[in-house]
Amino acid sequence: MIMSVGRLTVFAALLASIMQVAFSRGAGDRCFCQVTGNLDDCACDVETIDAFNNDQLFPKLQKLLESDYFRFYKVNLDKPCPFWTDNNQCGMSSCAVQPCSPNEVPEGIKSSNHKYKRRFKVSHPMDFLTVVCSEKTREALQNWNLHDDEAERFCVIDDVESPDAQYVDLLLNPERFTGYKGPAAWQIWNSIYEENCFKPFTVRRPVYPQVFRSGQGKDARQTCFSCFSSCPGQCVEKRAFYRLISGLHSSINIHLSARYLMDDNWFQKKWSHNVSEFQQRFDSELTAGEGPKRLRNLYFLYLIELRALAKALPFFQQSSFQLYTGQPRKDQAHKELLLEVLRLADTFPLHFNENSLFAGDEKEAGKLKEDIRLSFKNISRIMDCVGCFKCRLWGKLQTQGLGTALKVLFSRRQIDDLTKPNVPRPAFQLNRQEIVSIFNAFGRISTSIKELKNFRSMLADFR
Repeated sequence: MIMSVGRLTVFAALLASIMQVAFSRGAGDRCFCQVTGNLDDCACDVETIDAFNNDQLFPKLQKLLESDYFRFYKVNLDKPCPFWTDNNQCGMSSCAVQPCSPNEVPEGIKSSNHKYKRRFKVSHPMDFLTVVCSEKTREALQNWNLHDDEAERFCVIDDVESPDAQYVDLLLNPERFTGYKGPAAWQIWNSIYEENCFKPFTVRRPVYPQVFRSGQGKDARQTCFSCFSSCPGQCVEKRAFYRLISGLHSSINIHLSARYLMDDNWFQKKWSHNVSEFQQRFDSELTAGEGPKRLRNLYFLYLIELRALAKALPFFQQSSFQLYTGQPRKDQAHKELLLEVLRLADTFPLHFNENSLFAGDEKEAGKLKEDIRLSFKNISRIMDCVGCFKCRLWGKLQTQGLGTALKVLFSRRQIDDLTKPNVPRPAFQLNRQEIVSIFNAFGRISTSIKELKNFRSMLADFR
């Protein structure tokens, strides 16, 4: 007897649910995701972050990210992969990104891709020359500014003036599981960890053909994705950089597990929490003990980006800075909400102390900082090699956001100049791409912390 398609779909969904319950029951008993206590390399604890994020910051931040200024992001998803020939484009509909039509983007956003600077009076002869100089000279000055910005950045930013760059509504193209996996996805993370992550020489990731030909399944996949937080012999800066990449990877895996394609048929697509997928990525017994370390690295990443937002407060407090969309009342209300979020971030009691980084010999510290900056820029370039366009969109946005956070952290003097009246043109600047990316990237990390609470509750129900 042949089973109908409808009955087969229902049966498959029921079988998946039964397997998920059975597979997850043991995980609930182990409480592997109940990460507690102090974090390495900083004076903060997990419990303080959970309470601060879930009860105070998360609701306000999500409301801000739904505003027009932060939901529209301009990105070039057609840039070629600079490292290898990319013939692994995802053909599934769930991998596609729907760009905005011209009339969907507020006019103020389309005309405000300039940098936000503090206005200044002409009080110096050189300032006067800047005002009256020729078009050719002004163009040269602009190129100098671009060069200066490039020297400060930790990531590659798309040329928003490129004809290939398009606006994307992030709310209509959410980050979630698309089905993009296997050797192509593995190659991205392998390139990040093996070539750009200051991984200890004692840690080796298997060559991917062995992983996918051996039939070892997801256990092998998770082992090769390990990011060890215990790095004997590594300086704190390289260890911190490695933990940031691990934390970002963990955050992305939580997003995919929380918005997993659980039902895909002719009538609907349903995304929801996949507890067994979460367990396979973070259960200590299924990840050779690495799962809880990955979750702790997520909290470390949260502290870094939270600290960057708090440090950037003087920039956003400038009267000349506006979240300009062409809707004055809404723009003012959203700026007030933005400042409320940043002031709340500033009140966090156990901020990461970035002064502990690059604090040794000035020459050696400068070289180390430049090595880390170039490594992270390389990682941001790898995002153009991701075969799934939706994954590429969110990968580019989150690496750019983290890169902007690092730029803020290590621009202390320039940010301090923003509050000094005798400095006519402060060197510190952020363009709209950087502003949108740093807030949305932190929004993703904040969501991951919130989702951890949800997964803990689900696992507790299986006990």
